[in-house]
Amino acid sequence: QVQLVESGGGLVQPGGSLRLSCAASGFTFSSYAMRWYRQVPGKEREFVAFIPSAGGSIYSDSVKGRFTISRDNAKNTVYLQMSSLQPDDTAVYYCHARRGLDNYWGQGTQVTVSS
Repeated sequence: QVQLVESGGGLVQPGGSLRLSCAASGFTFSSYAMRWYRQVPGKEREFVAFIPSAGGSIYSDSVKGRFTISRDNAKNTVYLQMSSLQPDDTAVYYCHARRGLDNYWGQGTQVTVSS
């Protein structure tokens, strides 16, 4: 059974940091490209960051320089380190796995940036 389970969300003050985790199971994690997306109610899901199976990373312009995506294939986990958080970063964050036509979504974790 394929599962992607996000964790690490919560309430943080502007300028603060959070690290999201996404634990994968039920598929060969190391061979999948991983992405983080986020969504605000009433808006489309927005791409945040991408890390291919072989390493490297790509970020949306809105988070470049503040967020870092990484993966630990030994732990079947992808991370999103978020710093200098702003109220506009408030959203539900989802991880996504893709290899060819196979793709899976997690259930999401809420991040709220507010004073």
